[in-house]
Amino acid sequence: MMPMSFGAGSGMKVKALGPALLGLLLLLGGLSRAVPAEEALTKGKILATYEVDLASFNLGEFTIDARFEGSAYELKGEGRFSLFLGRTYKSSGSAESSGRFASGGFKPSSFKLSIKNGDKKEARRMSFARGAVSQVTFNPQKKIGRHRVPVTQEQLADVLDPLSAAFLHTSSGNPCDDTMKVFDGRLRFDLVLTPKRADQLPREAPAGLSGPAAVCTVTFVPIGGYKPDNAAVKYLSQTDQIEAWLVRVPRTTLYVPYWIGVPTPLGRGGATLTKIKIDLD
Repeated sequence: MMPMSFGAGSGMKVKALGPALLGLLLLLGGLSRAVPAEEALTKGKILATYEVDLASFNLGEFTIDARFEGSAYELKGEGRFSLFLGRTYKSSGSAESSGRFASGGFKPSSFKLSIKNGDKKEARRMSFARGAVSQVTFNPQKKIGRHRVPVTQEQLADVLDPLSAAFLHTSSGNPCDDTMKVFDGRLRFDLVLTPKRADQLPREAPAGLSGPAAVCTVTFVPIGGYKPDNAAVKYLSQTDQIEAWLVRVPRTTLYVPYWIGVPTPLGRGGATLTKIKIDLD
């Protein structure tokens, strides 16, 4: 996760806005209950494009390319953002995840994340072994602050990386009834989904999808790796206004996000599915 960065008072550092939304939207994507592998996809690909906005201003878009073969999966996500507030701020990010379907859920094996925010760059890699995080590396390397809540080894078992958590979940029941355990290499947190309502998709929704959409309230619960006085963590953990609309992919038990809404001090941020191409065997 690439958390929001707040400056003095209630203002947000504008340069952090694009990566912040990318991270949040990846994390709050197709969240739902995992089911055994035999009920999930076995072969095919899905290419989805999302338009990202903030307070009615378009920031850019990101795409997710999901490919499935047998019990294996590969995901790639990429986003580019631009915001003009007296001057133009540009940022971009990409993420890759791979793993396999297993009884009881999805098991990631690797995760890579690259962020470019103005003239600053960051890359991180994460490996998994025996169902738990086994290694995390950063470039450039950063020291762990003394005031961060520690992440224990027990908390790194049976977690998902952000991209897998965003796009690789299936449900044979209500997808808005689950708690996700996520680790992004630095922050360990839970995402708690609760049902809010069912709603029909608008007419501008991409062809090939049909409602109703499952509308979820999403609660962010920090577990470790954060500073207790961090304004972004406080803001996200206290709001009850994070919402995700999940829609089922035809002929599968897989749900993808149609719309995600995330409140920010500058206005509501959101991502809307504008294009989707589904090729499943």
